[in-house]
Amino acid sequence: MDARIDPAAAFGIALGDAHVIRNAGGNARDALRSIIISQYLMGRREIVLVKHTGCRMLTFSNEDARAAITANGGKLREGFDFQPFPELESAIRDDVCFLGGNDSLLEGVSTSGWLYDVVTGRVRRVP
Repeated sequence: MDARIDPAAAFGIALGDAHVIRNAGGNARDALRSIIISQYLMGRREIVLVKHTGCRMLTFSNEDARAAITANGGKLREGFDFQPFPELESAIRDDVCFLGGNDSLLEGVSTSGWLYDVVTGRVRRVP
């Protein structure tokens, strides 16, 4: 979702080579519907999950987000989960694990997790 990131430049992909699904925190659970469509209806066979340094999802809790939204007149259903995370690399590994163990996705699809540094523009794989 972060406007500082150009996925094509970061990963050397040309227009039309990949489906880029963007959301807050690079969240795999939020993206699942789109990933399923990408695989089954459009033939994609690789998942590259990317999170980035300086992510605001690291800076708040569910309680913080709920308080800010309600203070500004917003309404949320009880227990709404913004899915913040306290540690970046752990969140990448958790999402890759979630995708790898999801029965809705095609078997044998390559899934990898990456960290994009917003200062340097470099990416590195997270084991």
